[in-house]
Parts: sequence; C-alpha cells; structure tokens
Amino acid sequence: MTMSGTPDDVGSVPGPAVAGHGTGGSGEPDSAVPWWRDTVCYEIYPRSFADGDGDGVGDLPGATARLDHLRELGVDAVWITPFYPSPLADGGYDITDHTAVAPDLGTQADFDALVQRAHALGVKVLVDLVPNHTSDEHPWFREGLAARPGSRARERYIFRPGRGENGELPPNDWQSAFGGPAWTRVQESDGSPGEWYLHLHAPQQPDLNWRDHEVVADFERILKHWLDRGVDGFRVDVAHTLFKEQGLPDAGAGQHQDIHRNHLMPYYDQEELHPLFRSWRALLDSHPAPAGAVPPGERVMVAEAGIFDRERLARYVSPGEMQQTFNFAFLESRWDGAAMRNVVEQSVAGMQAVGAPVTWVLSSHDAIRPVTRYGGGQVGERRARAAALLMLALPGAAYVYQGEELGLPQVELADDRLRDPLWERSGHQDRGRDGCRVPLPWEGDAAPYGFSTAAPEDCWFPQPTDWAGLSAMTQEKDGDSMLTLYRRALRLRRDHPASDAALKLDGPDSGEWFGFERGSGLRCVVNFGAQPLPLDDDADVLLSSAPLDGRGIPQDTAVWMTLKEYDSE
Repeated sequence: MTMSGTPDDVGSVPGPAVAGHGTGGSGEPDSAVPWWRDTVCYEIYPRSFADGDGDGVGDLPGATARLDHLRELGVDAVWITPFYPSPLADGGYDITDHTAVAPDLGTQADFDALVQRAHALGVKVLVDLVPNHTSDEHPWFREGLAARPGSRARERYIFRPGRGENGELPPNDWQSAFGGPAWTRVQESDGSPGEWYLHLHAPQQPDLNWRDHEVVADFERILKHWLDRGVDGFRVDVAHTLFKEQGLPDAGAGQHQDIHRNHLMPYYDQEELHPLFRSWRALLDSHPAPAGAVPPGERVMVAEAGIFDRERLARYVSPGEMQQTFNFAFLESRWDGAAMRNVVEQSVAGMQAVGAPVTWVLSSHDAIRPVTRYGGGQVGERRARAAALLMLALPGAAYVYQGEELGLPQVELADDRLRDPLWERSGHQDRGRDGCRVPLPWEGDAAPYGFSTAAPEDCWFPQPTDWAGLSAMTQEKDGDSMLTLYRRALRLRRDHPASDAALKLDGPDSGEWFGFERGSGLRCVVNFGAQPLPLDDDADVLLSSAPLDGRGIPQDTAVWMTLKEYDSE
C-alpha cells in the first residue's frame, strides 16, 4: 500500500480553496457545470455565530467579520437563517417584516456589507424565505384580528368557524408539529369568543392562505427585494406546507409520528405547490442582478421539504422548479452500514429520475448535532468524522451547519434557558432544538470563547466550560482536529469533481462496509464493521477520518483514496 503521507500529515491543513463553480481535475472552475450542483454551503444561525457589538447576541457585522473562516474552510456559499424582525417565539422564524433586518442584528447597510464581503471572497449568499406563516405580530395578522369574520383582511390567513354547538371545538383534528392542536380561537373585537386560526407550528405563527392573491403578490415583492440586494438564492422554509387540502379534512390519528407518511397528510405536499414554485423559478431566472451577484439563470432555490417518499420529494426539483431539496432521510439515518447504504442508493435513484443532484446534509439548526446523535463522546466524534467524509465524497451538493466543522456536541441547557417552543408545547417532554444553537467557540480558554465581549451569562445561550479545546483557534493548530479534517476534505473534494456517471455502491449486503467512486479517481470506503477492512495494495490514501490500522481501515472510519492504476493513466 502506498500512502500520500504519514498518518500525521494526512490531516495537515491545506491552503484555502478558491470558491466557485464545479471544477475539473486541476481544481480550476468548470463553467459548464452549474455552481449549485456540487456546491458546499455553510449554514449560519446568526444569533449564535458571532457578536459584533458586544451585546451577547450574534449579528450581521459579527458574521461579516468571521467570513474569512468560511473562506479558509473552503465552502462555496453561505446560507443565513432569518435575520428579520421577530418576537422570537420560534428562533426568528416568526417574522413581522420579511424585507427588514432585526434591530438587534444590524441594519440593511450591514446586510449589504455582508453580501459585498462574501462576494469579494468568492462566497455566494443564500437567505431564508419563510412563506408558510408570519408572526402573530405581523401587521396583516393584527389587521385580521381587528376585522370581522369574513372580512378581506382575514382572507390572507386561514380563519374558520369552530365546530360544536357554539363553535367551541377546532375546525378539524389537525395537530401542530410543535405539539398540541394546530388551531387557536380568537376573541372578537366585541369580546366574544370567535373564529379559529390555523398554525401548523407555534400559535404565534399563523399560517398564510396561499390561495389569496395578495399573499402571492407580496412574496414576489419579497423575492425581488432580496434579489435587488444581491442574494444568490433562497432556502425555502417548510416548502411542503404552503397549501392545505381544500375543505380542510381531518387528518386522523398518528400525525407527526411517522415521517414516512408526511406526504399523506392533508396539510402537506399539495399539488398547487408546483405551479407556484415554477413561477418563482421564472422570476429568479429573469429578474436583473446587481453587480457581484450571480446572473439570472444561475440563482438557486433550496426546498426544506419534509417529504420522505423519494418520487414525491424529487418533484420539488423537477425541471423548472427548485434546484435543490434537503435530503433529510440521510440526516435521519442511524449509524448503520446497511441503513446508510440504502438511504444513499434510494436518494440517488430518486433524484436521477428528474436530473437533479442529491443535496446531502448531516445537521442543521433543527437537528441534534452528529457527534451526539451518533453516540456521543469519542465514539460519536469518530463516527461524525467518518460521516463527514462520506457526505463530502458523495456526488451532489452538501450543507455544513455552523460548528459541525468543529465537532461540537449537543449542549444540555438548563430548563430556564430553553427558548424553543417545543419545550412548552410538549409539556416539558421535548427539550427542543436549543442545544445545537449554542454560540460558537472561536478562541480563548473560557466562555464566551471570542463569540462576544459580553459576560458569559449575558450571551444568547451559555457555552459549556470545557469547550476551549474545541475552539476554531485551537483546532487550527491541531493537525488531527475536526476543523483540519473538514478543510482538507473540502480541498480534495474540489480537486476531484464528481463524475456524471450513475453512482454505484459496492460492498457486502450486510452493510459492514461500502465504497464508491466519486470521480477523477477518488474512491471512498466506509467501514462500519468490527473488523479492520484490508486496503488494496494499489491504494494511495489521501485522507482518513481516523488513524489506519496498519494495512486496514478500522471500524467507524472513512477513507478517501486513489488507485495507482488511475494515477498512471
């Protein structure tokens, strides 16, 4: 076996990669490949990323100041979760103005500065579009509450009379994804109990009525506003929920309990979604672009669609609609070779049917961090490292959530610090998603680790006292760190673009290991089994998620390699 270096320098930090389109074997941009097909995008949750003004809350100036971290990491794009004005009933996804910047996060000028700096670094910018609901403090909803039943103002939302003798029962049996009924009864202006309004999430997030022409027109305005400010695309929040089945029929028992039945629910995955998305795509493909942004025809839309039927999910990225849709089946898969292999094969097959790439994701602001999800401690870290190399070797796009590249674990926060509405809506049974939204550790030996100049107790969420070893500065100096692994992987990924050929996985049916060719001679092998997996004699190892066992790949380890036969061609 010939290796490209010793185990120590296999993990050495590379120089920064140049962000851009897909690349050829030389690492140079290939303009024939749309940039979004194989992009690596980094998710920023701004209140937990970096604080620029010292108030303990991350903000846009803080994010701008840390964009060099993304450049050094080697990503192609950044997705910024909502920075809009919000009462924060759901972490910023309850919005009062979809075209403004929350005062605690900055100004429009701060946003423009972030976009300008990102573009100067070769990093594209995506923002969240949240079309399913607004805040209950949005002017439209306040107007609707003040109006009479049946009024024009209420048509923008889904108000309905209740069932029962006096309308005391909800209009149907729909349940909120956050727990409890999906309906809340309002008090009319005369003080009497009145109609009910729909909220598939928190009561502070009333659902919009997407059959209303004003709603459709307003979101076209919102799209144009951010396009005019230079954004290169949109991640569309809960894209599968906008339309509800006509007549609002009961959904029956078992709601939100089996994700594989999501597409069967009367409030998910309705046919009217697709003409709407085609109209948005036409707008993105034709609206003029300011200097520095990608031109019309190259902007991207990414669907957050919680649909697990592969054929139905693929419809969101069929020609003329969105270009990417998150592959939640991969994120939800347990650490098991057979299960992982099945998810990969099924995902690739579903997207190939419509000519779209798979969009791989291991974590997000809504998910338990991989280190914890895969077992925690050293076992979880080892598996998370292997999963990272697996994801980044697969053909298609990939998303990296802030802190994933640092190997951060999920944080167990005290009850009185929890903000997620899941905590209260579940009767304190579900601790929610706050544990993955703890501020990043940038540098230093103690909290807040360079995240802010505020006192640790005044920060958005408290950080653990043992995170000094996980800070970005500490990991930059460690040739075996998670950050080093991600930097090296992103550099090698760019040097070895994926093949257009159909992905074929090999390995035993038992799933003890599997491997595949990415293209340009790069082969990835992941060993899930207890026994070391022997390496081919002609393997030239480029990168390994863990030290090799002599001539073998240990358990819970992924290896990237090329073959001498390919190198000699």
